[in-house]
Amino acid sequence: MRRALAGIALAVTSMVALSFLIPLALLVREQARDRVTTVAEQRAGALSPVLALTTDRADVQQAVAEIGARDRLAVRLPDGSFVGTPHAPASALERAVRRRETLSADTAEGWVHLQPVVLPEDRVAVVEAFVPGADLTRGVWASWGVMSLLAVGLVAGSVLVADRLGARVVRSSRGLKSASLALGSGDLDVRVQPDGPPELQEAGLAFNTMADRVVELLAVEREMVADLSHRLRTPLTALYLEADLMSGTPGARRISAAVAQLESELDSIIAAARTPLAAHPRGGGTAVRAVEVTEVVALRLDFWSVLAQQQDRLCERAFTPRPTPVRFGDDDLAAVVDALIGNVFRHTPQGTAFAVRVERTDRHAVLTVDDAGPGVADPEAALTRGVSATGTGLGLDIVARAARTADGDLRITRSPLGGARIQVSFALADA
Repeated sequence: MRRALAGIALAVTSMVALSFLIPLALLVREQARDRVTTVAEQRAGALSPVLALTTDRADVQQAVAEIGARDRLAVRLPDGSFVGTPHAPASALERAVRRRETLSADTAEGWVHLQPVVLPEDRVAVVEAFVPGADLTRGVWASWGVMSLLAVGLVAGSVLVADRLGARVVRSSRGLKSASLALGSGDLDVRVQPDGPPELQEAGLAFNTMADRVVELLAVEREMVADLSHRLRTPLTALYLEADLMSGTPGARRISAAVAQLESELDSIIAAARTPLAAHPRGGGTAVRAVEVTEVVALRLDFWSVLAQQQDRLCERAFTPRPTPVRFGDDDLAAVVDALIGNVFRHTPQGTAFAVRVERTDRHAVLTVDDAGPGVADPEAALTRGVSATGTGLGLDIVARAARTADGDLRITRSPLGGARIQVSFALADA
């Protein structure tokens, strides 16, 4: 922006300076020429009365000497002789004598002025005033140099002022940019000091208001999540009581373990929601340690395999022997696996087979979940939060966001088993 403003100032000031400088330079040249030619005409006019009184050569020479322009004045006497050195062309002299008209002309040496003087007995004398070429432009170049320096100074000053103004605007704009990037990265405490032109100051105040509102909305949302999670404790308590009543049945222990795990998850959600909002940008705190995708997937698959046996679901697994480290939280990765496998149990009939596979490519670890169910009719809608035809759409949205966070992606295709294939990739930590 500074360069653009300086360029605009340079262009505008240069055009303004040239629009005044060129006519002024021409005017100075014409004034210098008019000054010396007027003096020459006055000298020629001063010699005319002398010729009207006498044409004696000695008297004319004395008059020319008294005027003080012996080398600038020449007189053609009626007899054709000259007093002084003529500079005018012979044709011009003959024309002045014959037509008895005043002439002015430029020559190779300068400028001449011919003034005829009509004498008695139809005689004509011609007074020639000569101005050398150097006198015609005397002082012009100096004047042009001074005007050029003034124009350059004016242009340089305007560019400097525009650059300073641009620097102020750029500084304010960069401050807003840095603050916006910091806020987008998770630094909720960032604010800007309004500076610069009034428009940028208003933008800075608007940014601070927006940041305050974002913090307020996030706090309200987290509090709401904590409250909603806390409400689930009531049905959990009822489940505990039901499990106690079923203590003599084979499934009581399994139900109690599931309820305990659910309560632990709720406690984690409430604790995270009650934690003060992050004040540091994402990636600026403690680095996330690398976890093995294979280990996490195997652990969660062991959990789901118990339910798969109860529902007569054939579960196949295939894990690469190569390491699959990714920089992702254990709980987040477990949530991804649970969302994918949970969708199989939720959206396919009992007895539907599924397969889980972990592979490694050059730069990614790929988690694939296949099922033999009806498949996904509209993959794009399935990835839209709150739009899924068979559920809330939250599960696949969580998986997609997790994949993007780990520099990967999510793809939904047709499975070789006949149902849906969900592939999630995560960037390898050692890639």
